[in-house]
Amino acid sequence: MPAPGELTFAAPRGAKPPRHLADLTPAERREAVAELGEKPFRAGQVARHYFTRLTDDPSGWTDIPASRRAALAEKLLPELMTVVRHVSCDGDTTRKTLWRLFDGTLVESVLMRYPDRVTMCVSSQAGCGMNCPFCATGQAGLTRNLSTAEIVHQIVAGARALRDGEIPGGPARLTNVVFMGMGEPLANYNRVLRAIRALTDPAPDGLGMSQRGITVSTVGLVPAMYRLADEGLSVRLALSLHAPDDELRDTLVPVNTRWKVAEVLDAAWNYAEVSGRRVSIEYALIRDINDQAWRADLLGRLLKNRRAHVNLIPLNPTPGSKWTASRPEDEREFVRRLEAYGVPVTVRDTRGQEIDGACGQLAAAER
Repeated sequence: MPAPGELTFAAPRGAKPPRHLADLTPAERREAVAELGEKPFRAGQVARHYFTRLTDDPSGWTDIPASRRAALAEKLLPELMTVVRHVSCDGDTTRKTLWRLFDGTLVESVLMRYPDRVTMCVSSQAGCGMNCPFCATGQAGLTRNLSTAEIVHQIVAGARALRDGEIPGGPARLTNVVFMGMGEPLANYNRVLRAIRALTDPAPDGLGMSQRGITVSTVGLVPAMYRLADEGLSVRLALSLHAPDDELRDTLVPVNTRWKVAEVLDAAWNYAEVSGRRVSIEYALIRDINDQAWRADLLGRLLKNRRAHVNLIPLNPTPGSKWTASRPEDEREFVRRLEAYGVPVTVRDTRGQEIDGACGQLAAAER
């Protein structure tokens, strides 16, 4: 039975992803090595190789007897996913990776290097069941939830690429992770939460990232938003609003027919109050659809004096779609009107348009 706040969707029957170190709590890892007849401390050694040294190749595990490495690797670090291809742009500082999972499923992640930070956008589901009409992933439908380890491994691989200097600018550390790739993170609640724990647990149990560097996006699954607020985390919540009125949002974000704008915003303000973090309001500007000045005014009135920041996103169009980015003059007016209400607003730096940057495009092209 699903936990409260976790939605379930029909998915094709198939084998489960193999159990991996990143799926397990530290205690469960110790149990797993004990099943092999090993001392519990071996779990910490393997975790240190994976999370700190960023390697799953047992040949370099010199602190573990050579005769035991293969069994531990097979038990704790099975191969989960392989790279289909990398595509890069922005002077190779933006790199999108298409992954093939163990069952042939395709997902994507994006690594973006900026002068002051490095952000990785990761997928939490293969496809998405939210059916937003302007989103390539949403139109593809949901294939299945990713396992915790399938989520975490995207990030470990990105951290390894940065450390090894594969991204121009010299070796670097990953500073930010955003759950804004394929899928609705809060519809895969338990696995996403465990992934956050694995990312933020101190070494050797996890990557040791700051919770404040992690952002979890949602289209507005209200019960799960309240549940997340009760977890005691300091991650940022990003609400994909895209329209300030129910009439339009019912079309752009179909889950709005279940939880209306007022309910979704109430859940967002609750998260802001409990966590102490400002909520990011994501708003994709779509030409002649949601970019009217009166909608900017309505949004400004809804957000005035709230702990919120608006992230305006010029739509990255999907080939063949009627949905496209707003005119520059309409974008500027939208910003001006929000600022007139005292609402902090930025326009997202659009990266990756020349590499099928919108989530789901690369996977759709491969299929």
